[in-house]
Amino acid sequence: MMEGLDIRSIMETIPHRYPFLFLDKIEELEPGKRVVGIKNVTMNDNFFQGHFPGNPVMPGVLIIEALAQAGAVAVLSLEEFKGKTPYFAGVNKARFRKKVVPGDTLKLQVELTKLRGNFGVGDAVALVDNEKVAEAEIMFMIG
Repeated sequence: MMEGLDIRSIMETIPHRYPFLFLDKIEELEPGKRVVGIKNVTMNDNFFQGHFPGNPVMPGVLIIEALAQAGAVAVLSLEEFKGKTPYFAGVNKARFRKKVVPGDTLKLQVELTKLRGNFGVGDAVALVDNEKVAEAEIMFMIG
């Protein structure tokens, strides 16, 4: 298991870049199996300009995207997928339980449950202060 990847290492693993990179750190990584990442939610995140002025809330779809990016680190850390691009293939069972607001530290946990060829499935959970704020089953293809 690898631990403590910083933003530079993340950017060497996945193709996402600002303003669409939603990972600040990887705390735990078992390539091809599981990952735990961190997104520090701040008022400087550009989506808060319009969602919602005076009542900033991180959009649920961006929480799912952050989970997918964390999962992409676990997949693209495998030698056979280095340098490839991950694409969404589907999202099932998405549930949002609490608002995510500036000042929150979003913990992103993804366990890959299926990886066959270039297709995979992951169980994803987002937490703030060890409380579940979102969860989903994410499906992806590597191109």
